[in-house]
Amino acid sequence: MHDHRRLGRELDLFDTDPLAGAGLPYWLPDGAVVRHTLEEYVRDLERRAGYRHVYSPVLGKRELYEISGHWAHYSDDMFPPMDLGGEQVVLRPSLCPHHALIYRSRPHSYRELPLRIAELGGMYRSELSGVLGGLTRVRAIQLNDAHVFCTLDQAVEEAEAALRMIGEAHAALGIRPARHRLSLPGPGGKYVADPDLWRRASAMLREVLDRAGIAYEAVEGEAAFYGPKFDVQIADPAGRETTLSTVQIDLHQPERFDLRYTGPDGARHRPVMVHRSVIGSLERAVAHLLEVHAGAFPAWLAPVQIVVLPVSDTESEDAARLVERCLERGLRARSATSEEGTLGARVRAARLVPYQAVIGAREAAVDHVSLRLRDGRRLEAQPAEGVLHRVGGLVARRSVGLWDA
Repeated sequence: MHDHRRLGRELDLFDTDPLAGAGLPYWLPDGAVVRHTLEEYVRDLERRAGYRHVYSPVLGKRELYEISGHWAHYSDDMFPPMDLGGEQVVLRPSLCPHHALIYRSRPHSYRELPLRIAELGGMYRSELSGVLGGLTRVRAIQLNDAHVFCTLDQAVEEAEAALRMIGEAHAALGIRPARHRLSLPGPGGKYVADPDLWRRASAMLREVLDRAGIAYEAVEGEAAFYGPKFDVQIADPAGRETTLSTVQIDLHQPERFDLRYTGPDGARHRPVMVHRSVIGSLERAVAHLLEVHAGAFPAWLAPVQIVVLPVSDTESEDAARLVERCLERGLRARSATSEEGTLGARVRAARLVPYQAVIGAREAAVDHVSLRLRDGRRLEAQPAEGVLHRVGGLVARRSVGLWDA
């Protein structure tokens, strides 16, 4: 079994320090590369799907969360308020209240809907020390979040589109869900008391799942406090499940924030708020990817994509020039010279790097490389330019294959 905590430290991706505090990991350079690449991927995916990106503050007045319902239903998971200039502010536990404010800051017509806004934003949860661990349970979370403001008639279609995005991202990342769950309310005061709201929102989500042909299990007591949700569950090597991706239909917060749009009849109408997260928190996503791939990330996501291995010191300058050519093409590359050991030792040390380009005297003489793939394949010596062109194409397409698209 592969534990992301061990792998993360062995591969110098992330670490923690008691002075920073429990549940507050920091990202080392190679880990930051993985995280940044993942951020760029999901932003690009969202842009192509018609989302517009925003930034919002990680603090909010306590009143904001009283209006949203978080204070009444979720305050046990929030950090205590801070007194600031005669007001109480809190670290946000969720991005949706800020996005509701962004929506209501301007008047909207039905012609503008659906309005899709997305943010990779920080949020904070007051997790107990006993449940914290690695990247999967942390107190500072970077969430891939988005909210679609739409008409009632558009909600099912928007939720369906979100499910397709999730499927596309999982395919690119090599993620296989453990199961799919329709999360419904349970007994107790954890949920908004509005039976009609729950019936309508749950019916819409069931329609989405049935039309998509997705097998799911309905589970009571796992809904968000404001509405039902569809969760994509993943499992760690020990079989423990967590939620990675989610789609939610919210009829509650548009009411609480008095969100409106002008309809074709000239009257004011209430929008629906569809919450969705394609890859969930970056912390949990990277933890899962580490364990799924045992540290051998898909080439487009790998911290180092090509390691250049000169057979002897004579080829070191050729190796350095090849690294420069890789960098010019946007490929992440480095050279591992004889100072790091024998060729065999360097090959073993770079076992998780997708491509190993070996340059000996014969290759250097004609600008060729002998390519070793991470899966053990060794290719005939071939022109370096052709290799870089092919690898660059596979990375640009975010292929999970090393040589065959």
